[in-house]
Amino acid sequence: MVKAVISGYYGFKNFGDEAILSVLTNHLKALDVDVTVFSSDPEFTKNSYNVNSVNSFDFKKIIAAIKNSDFVISGGGSLLQDVTSLKSLVYYSLIIAAGLFFNKKVIVFAQGIGPVNNKLARFIIMNLLKQCSLVTVRDEESYNLLNKFGVQAKQVCDPIFSLNINSQTSDDSVGVQLRDFKTMNYNLLNKLALLVSNYFSDKKIKIFSLQEALDLELCKKFENLLHTVNPDIKTEIVTDSIINEISSLEYMIGMRFHALLAAIKCGVKTCAINYDIKVEKLAKEACLPVISMDFHENVAEIYSKIQNLKRDELLRFTKTKSFDWSDFDKLFFATK
Repeated sequence: MVKAVISGYYGFKNFGDEAILSVLTNHLKALDVDVTVFSSDPEFTKNSYNVNSVNSFDFKKIIAAIKNSDFVISGGGSLLQDVTSLKSLVYYSLIIAAGLFFNKKVIVFAQGIGPVNNKLARFIIMNLLKQCSLVTVRDEESYNLLNKFGVQAKQVCDPIFSLNINSQTSDDSVGVQLRDFKTMNYNLLNKLALLVSNYFSDKKIKIFSLQEALDLELCKKFENLLHTVNPDIKTEIVTDSIINEISSLEYMIGMRFHALLAAIKCGVKTCAINYDIKVEKLAKEACLPVISMDFHENVAEIYSKIQNLKRDELLRFTKTKSFDWSDFDKLFFATK
């Protein structure tokens, strides 16, 4: 049986990364591939996806798993960037380097590359990725950056476009999805509370924490702010069954790329909070209303734009996107 190991930001219970892992592991198992995932929580990953799992920082077991594999898959997500920290870029680069050292086929899977400001980091990425069997990126900026580095890459859409989500009947609720971020500020939270209180006070407000370790306290803070503005408003903080909860919404106001994408796939009227270029790009492609991090936009105009969204148009947009597995599958079929 063909064996593959997967390296990424897994086990931290981040909704987007876990959703990507779900798509990837399901596809590999359909190809009859034996899968091992490097995870910060191997037990959680093993039970969630029915795969083998090794602790991300147990380097002895990691090397053994790589040596025993046919493929090393890095991604998806934004692993090769030095904005979060140079350490994480070095870590994921070392996994790629180990795969190449042991003559494994290395795949960079649907990653967002960069920003890369450190000269050493640029040198590492350029030289490692040139040796990989397949490099796929999820956006034009990453493709252009690698092209500048002389790395041959293929641009694909985000794997979450391939995620099967069962559409549910709307429960007439409003989702607000927040993430803690360096540009988060009181003005944004206050105007969001006014938007929700002024226009959605008759609905239940579901506040989504997509990674509890980072976002839950912020979500609680926003819930308290909502109750200060309107003591009678009904709220609930959502941390589990994210896909099902999103699919039953009538509206979504969100920050994280994959929360927005999941909502659009379900035809939920969606407004993006633009904290990152990837969110801005998705909003532009899907014609979503956008709130900036300083929320200088007029609240009434934002509400009007949300109201004017059409479910059929949102669904039509997602159907134009289909993840291209062709080059990926060719490598596995050639190995069998």
